[in-house]
Amino acid sequence: MATPTQPLREEHAELLPHIELLRTVADSVGETPLETLQHDVDRVHNLLVHSLIPHARAEDEALYPVIGKLLGSTEATATMSRDHLEIVRLTHELLAVRQQIAGVTINDAQTKALRRILYGLYALIKVHFAKEEDIYLPLLDKRLTPEEAHSIFQAMGEIAREARVT
Repeated sequence: MATPTQPLREEHAELLPHIELLRTVADSVGETPLETLQHDVDRVHNLLVHSLIPHARAEDEALYPVIGKLLGSTEATATMSRDHLEIVRLTHELLAVRQQIAGVTINDAQTKALRRILYGLYALIKVHFAKEEDIYLPLLDKRLTPEEAHSIFQAMGEIAREARVT
């Protein structure tokens, strides 16, 4: 039997294999040709900008207010929203390093920065998803009707689509 939060669980399941790209690319820094690394960092950046950050925006605007209301505090999801801000910050940092390695060489500082950013993003996103899956989604499954959940996920989809365009 499907739970009210099944659509979000399915979205996470679709995103998680792509999140592995961050770890894979981080592992390859210093081991792969620069041209391949540049391409892979571009793929990671596109994933973050076009999938993950719109997903985060949708959570902040449509999902977390509902969780806050259910828990009786708008601050109940503040740490989750803070995770989203850090993902955005690290995404900007990743782009800055990517622009630095646009040439034909990469120096030690850039190599270390790429690894730090990619591993940091990977760990942050994996833990963030786990917190949602293990803490918030079971709460929603107990307290939301399927209709309420559908309305939330429909709003999240619209917000994410809008975020991808802007």
